[in-house]
Amino acid sequence: MTHISDNSEYLDSMIKETEAAKFLGYTVRALQNWRVRGGGPAFIKSSRRAIRYRRRDLIAWAEAHRVSSTSEADFSASAA
Repeated sequence: MTHISDNSEYLDSMIKETEAAKFLGYTVRALQNWRVRGGGPAFIKSSRRAIRYRRRDLIAWAEAHRVSSTSEADFSASAA
């Protein structure tokens, strides 16, 4: 059984963009484009070149884009 604190640590730990891309099922290039253009998941820029993501933010972003039909989808703002 997983404890809530264990789950929280997993969700809040910072991961590199390669792991974030794999987690979401997108390419690193897609994440890079979203960082420049907007519309992607929240990220943390701890230095000029160090970009990190929290799993919690990746899940929240994916859930915000969840739809049950194509008529609900709005691809104008954040298309991949």
